Amino acid sequence: MRAIVWRELLKFSRQSGRLVSALVRPLLWLAVFAAGFRNVFGVAIVEPYDSYIPYDVYIAPGLVGMVLLFNGMQSSLAMVYDREMGLMRLLLTAPLPRPWILLSKLMATAVLSLAQAAAFVIVAALLGTELPVLEHLLPVLVAAVCGALMLGALGLLLSVHIKQLENFAGTMNFVIFPMYFMSTALYPLWKLEESGANWVYQIARFNPFTHAVEWMRFALYGKDPGLSPWIVLGTLALCFLVASWGYDPQRGFGALTKRG
Repeated sequence: MRAIVWRELLKFSRQSGRLVSALVRPLLWLAVFAAGFRNVFGVAIVEPYDSYIPYDVYIAPGLVGMVLLFNGMQSSLAMVYDREMGLMRLLLTAPLPRPWILLSKLMATAVLSLAQAAAFVIVAALLGTELPVLEHLLPVLVAAVCGALMLGALGLLLSVHIKQLENFAGTMNFVIFPMYFMSTALYPLWKLEESGANWVYQIARFNPFTHAVEWMRFALYGKDPGLSPWIVLGTLALCFLVASWGYDPQRGFGALTKRG
């Protein structure tokens, strides 16, 4: 595990544009989208907030979730590449438990996700969007780690079914964007219900990404996140178990190899 995590960190350090590209998207939303809607879209006094807040403060946890989500999905692309011609091709033939190899890759993905999320929070603070991270550092860190692991496990699960790198565009359209936009990352649930978009409201309620964002949002203010931690942890366990099953030599990569 240490070797795989260290390898991913070294590879990331050599790709100087990767951090920039990971931060451009959420910072663009924060600097442009939030600024344009600051005086149009108000956030009422609802949990976990004790007073009215500007829109950029509201969407900041959702943008942290965006960083975790896109890195988790990018890890599935890297898994497909490594499985076909990189390190994973060797590791999957090694006499090691398959779940341990996948867990090591998952930990590497989570470490990179958290590093990028921390960089985003720092830059956001420099732009004037300050979050009470240091006041509740431990619960925020726990929520962010579990969210990163859940989204990384989802990336592992997707990599079982993505056989070619060209299919990643479909993943963007049918997984990443619906998961992000049908959540509370950009607007609270009561706004969806109030607007009459009932089907979007119901999807957002059961969207695991919603609960990852809400867990981080409530942790920032030291409030009880309700069932969100259990949903995030349950989704993490389910995705990882199904991915491990998919990578079984008799079903996933191994069966694919046997079929030629």
